[in-house]
Amino acid sequence: MKSSTIYICQNCGAKAPKLLGRCPQCGEWGTYMEEIVATPQKGKTLSTHASANPPQLINQIQTTQELRIDMHNGELNRVLGGGLVPGSLVLIGGEPGIGKSTLALQVLMQMGERKTLYASGEESAKQLRLRADRLAGEPENLYILSETSLEKILDTVKTLEPEIVVIDSIQTISLEALESATGSISQVRECASQIMQVAKQTGIPFIIVGHINKEGSLAGPKVLEHIVDTVLQFEGDQHYMYRILRAQKNRFGSTSELGIFEMRQDGLREVSNPSELLLSHNHQDLSGIAIAAAIEGIRPFLIEVQALVSTAAYGTPQRSSTGFDARRLNMLLAVLEKRVGFRLLQKDVFLNIAGGIRVNDPAIDLAVLAAVLSSNMDIAIEDGICLTGEVGLAGELRPVNRIEQRIMEAQKLGFQKIIIPDGQKIQISQPKIQIIPVRKVSEAFRELIIKK
Repeated sequence: MKSSTIYICQNCGAKAPKLLGRCPQCGEWGTYMEEIVATPQKGKTLSTHASANPPQLINQIQTTQELRIDMHNGELNRVLGGGLVPGSLVLIGGEPGIGKSTLALQVLMQMGERKTLYASGEESAKQLRLRADRLAGEPENLYILSETSLEKILDTVKTLEPEIVVIDSIQTISLEALESATGSISQVRECASQIMQVAKQTGIPFIIVGHINKEGSLAGPKVLEHIVDTVLQFEGDQHYMYRILRAQKNRFGSTSELGIFEMRQDGLREVSNPSELLLSHNHQDLSGIAIAAAIEGIRPFLIEVQALVSTAAYGTPQRSSTGFDARRLNMLLAVLEKRVGFRLLQKDVFLNIAGGIRVNDPAIDLAVLAAVLSSNMDIAIEDGICLTGEVGLAGELRPVNRIEQRIMEAQKLGFQKIIIPDGQKIQISQPKIQIIPVRKVSEAFRELIIKK
């Protein structure tokens, strides 16, 4: 193998034969770094050795039911699909300070019956001990290793034989055999490949923590996400106490699951009923507030949608949203003007999803429009009523999925009425909540506003 020098963009992975100031692919400045790569020599032929794994007929392959590892954390187990699969590689990414390392260390501390290893390239052993003293748990069989060399970490894994390994983080670990800098694309890619190989050979599950770039996606090459078995995204606003764990990729389960945590002084606490925490009870007689029955994954919860509509003070009206897609907000405002007749062209519209979470469920469209209209008219929505329904461009309400779960969640929290799209098939016998089916947005508004 011959070695050659090339320059690789650390943001998108583009290659160049010389150093460039700006990447022509992604447009970023100062991201090119020198890396040494090995190229095969000419004249080399492919190996003719027989494969140790000959092909087999799929109906002749013997399978056994894999027992998942209980992480002693209901929210994490739900997102993983029922627990951690032996021999799997899980990648956890998120903003700095969001709680990735706290979650990984706290989970290992709660698994006292299993021998676990926490390898950190960012913190010393004393720093990890200080963090462990703050978290809730009894670390009986938890081993700590402060090391940045992947070869030494894997040697420790071979000697210690732990049942679960956490590496924090993949950007601080390097292979001594590679001459490229720590955190470069080559190092991240090769380290992930080595870890995956060891995980599959030994059956030990690995959890690696990854950084993200300023766009919010995982830093490093895209191949990193293809190598691992599961990609978990830990998100939330640092100014709020709630954190959401989503599965962006899961080879052993569904990607529609959602885990909710509350960040506290003693670590992360599982939130089993997010509706009670996301709803405030002091919004009576306040305009611009509507309650939506939403679903993230397969989990129903009620959220508070807040809107503020005011006259544009600087000529150009503003459209701002927090926790909701701004483009969809513009579309809904256009529907409100065209189909319902309310003129908002010269008014500022601000929308906020209470609790600092981001919701992508289109079923909260009706609640968004209700909150905007309530703020525009300065009339409060009747207390004890919630809404669910996707709004079409013609102003009609379209059916939503899992309507029974939404209705039961509203009923459990003591709501008296729920507005749903007309034509929804409901299989609930004798509900204790009044169900109001409507066909259009204008019909829903007649049921909502208190005329004073």
